[in-house]
Amino acid sequence: MTKIVEEFELYGKQYRLETGELAKQATGAVLVTCGETSVLVTAVVSNQERDYDFFPLTVDYIEKMYAVGRIPGGYLKREAKPSDHGTLVARMVDRPIRPGFPDGYKNEVHIVATPLVIDDENLPDTICVAGASAALLVGGAPFDGPAAAVRIGRNAETGEFIVNPTNTEMETSDLELTIAGTADYISMVEAGAEEISEEDMLAAMTFGQEAIAAFCEKQSAFLARVNPTPMDYTIHAADPSVAERVDAHLAEMSAALKDADKAARMGKVEQLKASIIENDFTEEERATWGSDIKAALKSLEKRAMRAMIIETGERVDGRTPEEIRPLYIVPGYLPRVHGSGLFQRGQTQVMSVCTLGMLNEWQRLDTIWPEEGKRYMHQYNFPPYCTGETGRMGAPKRREVGHGALAERAILPVLPDTDTFPYAIRVVSEVLESNGSSSMASACGSCLALMDAGVPISAPVSGVAMGLIKEGDDVVVLSDIQGIEDFLGDMDFKVCGTPNGITALQMDNKARGLSVEILARALKQAHEGRAHILKAMLATIDGPRAEMKETAPRIETIKIPVDKIRDVIGSGGKVVRGIQEETGASIDIQEDGTIHVGATSGTAMEAAKAMILGIVKEPEVGEEFEGEVVGIKDFGAFVKLTPGKDGLLHISRVANGRVGKVEDVLNLGDVIKVVVLEVDPKTGKISLDRLDKPDAPEGSAPARREDRGHGERRERRGEDMRPGRAGRTPRRRHESN
Repeated sequence: MTKIVEEFELYGKQYRLETGELAKQATGAVLVTCGETSVLVTAVVSNQERDYDFFPLTVDYIEKMYAVGRIPGGYLKREAKPSDHGTLVARMVDRPIRPGFPDGYKNEVHIVATPLVIDDENLPDTICVAGASAALLVGGAPFDGPAAAVRIGRNAETGEFIVNPTNTEMETSDLELTIAGTADYISMVEAGAEEISEEDMLAAMTFGQEAIAAFCEKQSAFLARVNPTPMDYTIHAADPSVAERVDAHLAEMSAALKDADKAARMGKVEQLKASIIENDFTEEERATWGSDIKAALKSLEKRAMRAMIIETGERVDGRTPEEIRPLYIVPGYLPRVHGSGLFQRGQTQVMSVCTLGMLNEWQRLDTIWPEEGKRYMHQYNFPPYCTGETGRMGAPKRREVGHGALAERAILPVLPDTDTFPYAIRVVSEVLESNGSSSMASACGSCLALMDAGVPISAPVSGVAMGLIKEGDDVVVLSDIQGIEDFLGDMDFKVCGTPNGITALQMDNKARGLSVEILARALKQAHEGRAHILKAMLATIDGPRAEMKETAPRIETIKIPVDKIRDVIGSGGKVVRGIQEETGASIDIQEDGTIHVGATSGTAMEAAKAMILGIVKEPEVGEEFEGEVVGIKDFGAFVKLTPGKDGLLHISRVANGRVGKVEDVLNLGDVIKVVVLEVDPKTGKISLDRLDKPDAPEGSAPARREDRGHGERRERRGEDMRPGRAGRTPRRRHESN
């Protein structure tokens, strides 16, 4: 294939699609560029059908630090496992691409997105979706595209929507909406917002769908120039008798599904499936049609559940479509931790725990994204036991990273700034039971934990997951979906927010023909569900606690002159380490002279603050100090006034009367009271006088002049006392030779 390039401008930004030069052994490869950000996206489609009961699509987003001109951190100096950002991008690509393949297609598909260059303004994630779509279509894959993704921002002052805003444009945006799909339907939505209304969010989604259609049109023009050859493929078709035998048990499946208890319901369904396999199929048929029988049984369960809702309006647990499961909410569930909250909705139970720390405990990020780190960290854990299963526990999977990011995004808009609350904040949500909507339970649990910890959030946050059952023109929107409704339904639409508006949402859509009217209905129903849940939360804790827990660190902020930072840190950090070791406090020093002092003890806090302020304090004339004698010379003693300042107490002022030697009155380590007599404006040297002077001891007066030795008299006359030169007078420089 010859090199083909399509350049175009949309919504004020330049784009480029290119194929035919790079990675030519892949099924399809496209270099997609926005500004100077370029990502190579390859797609490989296996020519061998797999015996799976699912579509085997794999998406990898491989971050390359060279793309931003940096060397990876760590010992290996090589890119290792994907960052959370990288994992989220891979999920973003997977979700709009997966529905575009035909049902029953079981050839393995592997998409790899590799960012080659990242400029300072244009992010690579949304263009990866267009690159994946174009790479598949260039290779002739059976993909129902084109598909694209856009990020929608909104200027907070003008209200104008921005397509794929730059990093600079995002600084003034109160919305970050990522939406993906085709020209005809939306398949994926992610959003974070500063409490915007449902109407504004719907308007942004409608605008985003129009922008996607424009990008799909440009992609079609590119593909028309490529003129790809469609690949030959087959769709696996099961023997018709499989579905006939399984479908005969629809009434039995409907009866088995009617149980509010998840474990009991799953037990009945699995027992029925096992009975159908055993009694309706021979051993030879089971061996031949194994995956087909499993697929037919799954389809039977899906049809029974959906028919129940469409025809009767009743869900498997007996709820109406708008009804929320019973709630059990306990803030402050755990002792000693800084904050905690137990949130249970039906058979989904999440324990969220909040930990407060110094700002220097923020999470530093070594990625290709402009974000250097984050002060608020939310982590979501989904162990196997929460669904009654066994399994291996290790690094968080894509689902855990995605759910954690959603709950984090939901809370961020209501957090206080560092000037108001100078803490790093970590919340961990442990899913203890799961039957759907665990991500929304973690958002609610996180809000409880933050309020229990005394974090002054601006408004409480709650969340709910919405579902959809769509059969032809029949549409039912479900509030607070459980696992089976997510798995067998058409939509998983999670909405978080405060009473003032939406802070985050996420949607995966399996149903084509999802209209704006359906989305509006889902948002309205979600608003009602969020309000119901939030009312129950506030009945247990009406806002952030006025006092933090005794175990939480207290952090106070002080400001020092920038030129004093070196004095507080000391050579090699010696001074600040000494303060921390002596007091037990933690100290975080900023470049602008802001110092955060943290300690769980008030005594430690005050001691550390006093030491820091003492270092930077400039003694003034007339100010009194109680200081330690840290040095003794013939002419006087040096007294430590502050950790960074000494003053000179002349020998004439150490006692009442004449003193021959300072040691007759003072010793190293003595603590005495002094007053500042003078501060030299040029050198900063400090002269002191002693308060409460003792009388000079007898015999301490200096020797009389006539009693001094000859050597002393000659030295005072200026005679040269070096060996061999006794009695000579040193020659003056102005004397002639």
